[in-house]
Amino acid sequence: MDQLEQLLERRRIGYSLEDPFYTDRGVFDADMEGIFGNHWLFAASVAELPEPGDYVTVDYGPHSLILVRDDNGGVNALHNVCRHRGARVLTEQSGTTGNLVCGYHSWTYAPDGTLIHAASAPGEKFDKDCFALKRAHSRVVAGLVFICLATEPPEDFDAIIPTIEPYLLPHELNKTKVAYQQDILEEGNWKLVMENNRECYHCDGHPELACSLFPTWGLSDGLIPPHLEEVWDRNQTAEQELQDRCDRYGLPYRVIEELNTRIAGFRISRESLDGHGESFSESGRRLSKKLLGDLPDFRLGRCSLHLQPNSWFHMLSDHVITFAAFPINERQTLVRTTWLVADDAVEGVDYDLDTLTHTWKQTNLQDANFVALCQKGASSPAYEQGPYMKSEYQVEMFIDWYRQRMQEHLA
Repeated sequence: MDQLEQLLERRRIGYSLEDPFYTDRGVFDADMEGIFGNHWLFAASVAELPEPGDYVTVDYGPHSLILVRDDNGGVNALHNVCRHRGARVLTEQSGTTGNLVCGYHSWTYAPDGTLIHAASAPGEKFDKDCFALKRAHSRVVAGLVFICLATEPPEDFDAIIPTIEPYLLPHELNKTKVAYQQDILEEGNWKLVMENNRECYHCDGHPELACSLFPTWGLSDGLIPPHLEEVWDRNQTAEQELQDRCDRYGLPYRVIEELNTRIAGFRISRESLDGHGESFSESGRRLSKKLLGDLPDFRLGRCSLHLQPNSWFHMLSDHVITFAAFPINERQTLVRTTWLVADDAVEGVDYDLDTLTHTWKQTNLQDANFVALCQKGASSPAYEQGPYMKSEYQVEMFIDWYRQRMQEHLA
């Protein structure tokens, strides 16, 4: 820990991290304790758990969690470790079950984790109440399921919910279904995954995304390169039109950015899209014929939410895309992307699956390549810290948030 404390203490503001932050197993293990063991993480959406008994398993670092929908509509988070001899209870990524049965010796648990059956010899007695599956904290916010492993979760998360819910609730995620889910094992440290997501300095490398997402995202007056001046003007016009429309409908849109000023770091906004301004398509037109929730108009750009430490979201009028980063080890991160559409939308009638997913499938593959390049570079003896550009200020905020949280953990 002394080495990590020294690394954090000498962290150079405005520069990338030193290489051990991306390559060292000891730092990764500390991240799993200090960040992923202490903070609220995005794990799934309620659309992945539509009925009682539906479950998903979530694996990251040394942890495996079962999320199971209960009869009251809530979501239980249970450690996927049998209390008999530690076997993995559920081995599938998702499914439906009445009770949770360990495949080793058939110890059987209720959806709340209570041990309800364990075969035993006549006269053999033990207190089943002492051997329930261990629980983690869980909560559902506007249709998004969050989990926390800490004994006492950070209360700061509660404080941001009233801020973000008005942006999310009109999309009514509880009335959506999963159209597609993509898992990519990126060859990079989880921090590189999140850093890459926090800037558009590299967005020239996303030709499909650039059709609808303005490549001037994250820039402001005085930071616009000459080749993007026309795009910036078009962006400003589209932004004003979107704000007028949101004012008319009573939808919040202003940028609220507290990425490094609180424990539950976040950024939320509603921002315009290029072209027709409806969705992530080549023309900017809608990709599903069904509006989500009670939204009154397709031309509402995207509601963008970023939450430290592992998630980001794009909520459009016709579909929602959720992204979750689950660290596997110091050099690999699973990025799970899920496309949600209205629960009454019919594939092949209301949307074409390949068209719906095309832009972000390609963008995710491109991002995975960028992250892998950075991981290879950080592993080289020639690597040294480089400066962040002004347009990468959100990367600096993320790294500053990480430094603060880790120093608090190690104190």
